[in-house]
Amino acid sequence: MNHLTWVCSTKHGFNIKRRFLSSFLVSISVTAKLNMSAWKEKLRRVVTVEPVIFFYMTSTFIVTPAYQQMIITKVCQELLKNESICSNPEHHKGDVEIETTASYILLLFNATLSLLSIPPAIMLGSWSDRAGRRWVMAFPSLLSLLSGGLLLAVSLLGNISVYWTLLAAALTGLTGGHVSIFLSSFSYLADVTMGSSSSRTLRMAVAESMIFVGGTVGFLLGGFLEQEFGLKAAFGSYIGCHVLALLYIALWLRDPSTGKNTCISAYKEETDVQCSPAEQSQLYVLKYAKLSFKAVFKRRSGQERLKLHFLILCTFINNLVAVGDQSILLLYLMYEPREFTTALFGVFNSVRMLLLGFGLLGLFPVLMRCIKEMTLAKLSAVFRIASYVLLAFSNNTWMVFLVAVVGAPAGISQAVIRSLSSAIVGPDEQGAMFSFSASVEATCILIASVIFNGLYPLTLTTVPGMPYIIMAVFMLIVLILLQWISEMPATHPRLVLSD
Repeated sequence: MNHLTWVCSTKHGFNIKRRFLSSFLVSISVTAKLNMSAWKEKLRRVVTVEPVIFFYMTSTFIVTPAYQQMIITKVCQELLKNESICSNPEHHKGDVEIETTASYILLLFNATLSLLSIPPAIMLGSWSDRAGRRWVMAFPSLLSLLSGGLLLAVSLLGNISVYWTLLAAALTGLTGGHVSIFLSSFSYLADVTMGSSSSRTLRMAVAESMIFVGGTVGFLLGGFLEQEFGLKAAFGSYIGCHVLALLYIALWLRDPSTGKNTCISAYKEETDVQCSPAEQSQLYVLKYAKLSFKAVFKRRSGQERLKLHFLILCTFINNLVAVGDQSILLLYLMYEPREFTTALFGVFNSVRMLLLGFGLLGLFPVLMRCIKEMTLAKLSAVFRIASYVLLAFSNNTWMVFLVAVVGAPAGISQAVIRSLSSAIVGPDEQGAMFSFSASVEATCILIASVIFNGLYPLTLTTVPGMPYIIMAVFMLIVLILLQWISEMPATHPRLVLSD
């Protein structure tokens, strides 16, 4: 009997210990899940739109020299009818007729991209203020998959005309292209940093740096792939980047609550009401375009409206110069006496982008501790002017690479401009304002192509660096505008006067 009692009591003790251990393990598991969930949410607030910009810009900088080189090769094949010469860029380098014809086709490519991207750029920002930012971020990558597939087909099939590349430009343009990525991403950051101007400037600087980090990876990867595996590998990588961007947006990114699910009454322009996604899709498209214009041109206290207009003008000129730079850079560096190969061109662009990214990620946060952000923006413009003047007169490899060093702080000005612009408008106007700014950026593709792709063949035999002198003059205008803005009196950023 005593033995039975001892056995029962022992079993009872084991059961108690087992239940205690089980409860303890469950408690640890629940705590771990809660901690993991909290850590995940915290990480979601820190890492937001940066990978979206990185993937998109990496793909852009992979595909830009690739389609430029493909256009040059196709033009050579149509003019010389010689596969052995045209298959190697070294064999037809410096041919003025090929350079001139290719430059004009690139002008058509950029014009198509620009004209078709303006309408979506105007409308998508205001729509994102109400439907959420993620849809606008995903849209460019969706059609870019089709565009990349078409470029890949043109590359693989030798008998396809070079003018099929214009359809690829049209597909990208219908989404708004990179300007749609910028307007949705910077609107997203304006939402999540509402009420903290210093945090906003730094977050936008980090996001802006992703353009250059993506450029570094894109140019290095693109140059290597083109050199080792040909253009088809570059176009395949372009498609892969957009697949990764779509997966990231779908699985990781969450829309901020600010400004989401607000729609405009169909009868009263000034009345905001809550509505379902189905009702949102029934709104007139032109209504969103009107909201973008209204956010920029409405009356504001003091000189805030004029300040906003100057900032958008600075954005326009900055992008005009950036697009013009990239549209002729390959042609300029491959021409004598510089005579860059495709691989060396990729290395130069990678070094240039890496230093620009370092200027925003490393140099800018340190300098902000002791120098005002507007002063840094003006200094950035000065360094950019110097870099273009140096590039215009570079006649050997080391001078070209020195351009990358001199221009390292050049990206700071645009990050400051975006931050100042978003601080002027209200929380429900972020997408609308960035949408208008993005539509202005979209026109840069066409205008820059007309100016620089049109000017380059005309000055090729006399002063090949003349387009870069013109770019330096444009940046001098930005410097003057920034000085003017810095002298304007500061007023309450979001006090709007009734008309």
